[in-house]
Order: sequence, then structure tokens, then C-alpha cells
Amino acid sequence: MATDSGNSRRNAKARASKEKAEAAPKRARRIQRPFPAVSFEDAAALGEEIQRLAGGQRRIRRLTLFEELDRSPDSGLARQQVVNSNRYGITTGSYSAEFLELTEKGAVATNSDAPARERTRARFELAILGVPAFESLYEEMKGNKLPAQQVMRDHLKDRHELDTELAQEAVELFIVNAKHVGVLRPVSGTERVLTIEHVLDELPPSSAAGALSNGATGDSSGRTSATAPKTPMSGDLSKVCFYITPIGEDDSEERKHADVFLGHLVEPAVDALGMNFTVVRADHIDNPGLITAQVIQHVMHSGLVIADLSFHNPNVFYELAVRHATGKPTVLISRSEDRQPFDIADIRSVRIDTADIHSFVTQMETWRAELTNMARRALEDPSASANPLTTFGGDFQALATK
Repeated sequence: MATDSGNSRRNAKARASKEKAEAAPKRARRIQRPFPAVSFEDAAALGEEIQRLAGGQRRIRRLTLFEELDRSPDSGLARQQVVNSNRYGITTGSYSAEFLELTEKGAVATNSDAPARERTRARFELAILGVPAFESLYEEMKGNKLPAQQVMRDHLKDRHELDTELAQEAVELFIVNAKHVGVLRPVSGTERVLTIEHVLDELPPSSAAGALSNGATGDSSGRTSATAPKTPMSGDLSKVCFYITPIGEDDSEERKHADVFLGHLVEPAVDALGMNFTVVRADHIDNPGLITAQVIQHVMHSGLVIADLSFHNPNVFYELAVRHATGKPTVLISRSEDRQPFDIADIRSVRIDTADIHSFVTQMETWRAELTNMARRALEDPSASANPLTTFGGDFQALATK
């Protein structure tokens, strides 16, 4: 009987312990990220402090470092700093190690006195190439416009088997890192992922990196510049869509207009054709020789031309007249506030309201679709590109091909 009583008490105690455990709040699941938990810039702050405190040495006692930073070396924040710095390859030594040491690349990436090219390359290799998910995104997108985040998430879910939450976090960190190292920049009105070679080519060979921390070139005014990929004049232009537009000076209304229309209307609309056209603007032509001759070559021989009549720019109308003489596929666009000249008033064009930002944003998809439809018609039906010159002016197309 005593034994049975003892068993009953033990069973009752076990049941009570189990019920207590089940009733207790469960600990949050620790997320296992296959990438660092913070941006490269945040992680590099630890390396920069080592540079500052170690007087040019790459090695410092961990306790000394955090004492100088007035931070407990055993705090969660201190541990996370060490872990993330390690994961980016900036430092070696765990959060319990006696010493923390900058890696060779980490020492260059966090040294404000390092040459610009060396520092930029080291940052890129640690922040992008050193993290498989970020490297995969870069290789997929380099040389192109930054796609929608959903597209980037799907890429990581398919290639790296990340769940939606982790994929989104990785996308956000990649964007932050790419901007920080200079391979993600606005070019011609839209954000593009540049190749690291493009970024490094812009940098002077031996200037200090401190003046330009994001890898962009600069002038005496301190402004940075970035250029879109160039397209040569020579060769087959049948898969080129030449965008005739008023370009204007840097920071002018015309330049901002041309950049926004190119990046948010013209390029997406041409991409939607699915015909592998490359959109080129006059300032994107990179070929030795007279720029006027190169522009006329593109005007006459490109497979498609989109002419922007906004601002009634005389150069645009001259180039449009040359294009009309060829009778080749041509599409007109314009701000709705600009009246069409009498001679071309009957030619259909995409009229875009830029006076109200709300109307512009909400109708952008509609204008893109309309522009794509007009371009497709112009390419598939020669009569869609009829104009006063081809209708009343004789066989200009024959002259253009001589």
C-alpha cells in the first residue's frame, strides 16, 4: 500500500509539472539567418572603432575595445556586434575570444585613408560577394534596373530555399548594402544595379576613399555622377529603341523630365514588348567621333524610335523630321500641356499629364500600356507609322537607305 501511495504522489507531481510547463509561455523561436542580421555599414562600425583605437594595428583585446566604447563586453549588443562583424568577414575572434582582429579585407574596408578603388572593392567583396544570398541577387540583376521586391524575394525562395519572412529581410539588407558600396544608384530616373567594374572605373586610381564613401565619382563641387551603360554607334541597330527627348543641363527641368520618362515609362513599356530592344538616349551613346553623326545614325537606323515632344524642343523636332523621312516605326509622346504643332497634330500620340503628381502616379500603368500598344502596332503594321512626309513628300525612305 505504501508503494502504491508513493507512486500516486509521484504521478500527481509529474502531471502537475507537465501542466505547469504547458501553461508557461513558450520562448520565441530563434531565427537562424543564413546571412548577417544587420547591414554591412552597421557591422563595419566595430572595425572602424578597432582602426581608431588600435592606432593602425589590426588586433585589439576584446575587453579593452568594449571598455573604451563604454559598453559591457558580455552584453547582448556587444555579442551581436562581434557576431555580425565576423559574419561579414570584417573581423575574426568570437564574442568570448581574448582578441578581436581585422581581416585583411576588413582592414582595407574600414580604413578611411585607403585608396578609393581598394576600399570600394573590399567593401563590395565583404558586403555582397561574401554573403551567398546577396551575391546571388547581385549576379542576377547586375547591369539592369532594380526589380520589384517580390521578384527578388521569389529568387531567394527558389534559389536559397528561404521562407517569405527571411527572403524579405535579405532583400532589404541587400538593397541597403548595395547602396552603401555604390553598386545601386539612380541612373536616368530609375535605380540600377551597376557592375562593380563600372563603379571602379569611375574612381580615380589613387585618390583617397574618404572623400567618396559610396564609390561614385565626383567633381570639385562635391556632386556625384553615375552614367547608364553605353551603347556604341556601330553595328546592327535593329534592336535599338532610340529615345528622342529634350535632355537639358544637369538638374534642369528638361533633364529631370527625360530621366523620369525614360526610367518609369519608356523603358518599362519597351520591355513589355518582349522583343529584346535596348533603349538608348543620345547622352548614352559612347563612341568616338561627332555626336551629331551618331545621333543621326540612331535616328535613321534604329528599329524603333520614341520621340518626346515635351517642351517643344527644336532639336527633337529636327530629329523627328529625319526619322519621319525614313518611314520607320515611330511613336510620339508628350506632356498633355504641350500643344502639338499643326503639321503633326493629326498623328496619334501618348499624352501624359505631369501637372498633378497624383494623376501621374495613378495613371502610370495606363500610359505604359498605351505606349507599349502603340509601339507594337508601329512595329507590326508599317501603315501605323505614316506621317506627312511619307504621305505627301515622295519616296524619302529610298533616299534614307542610299
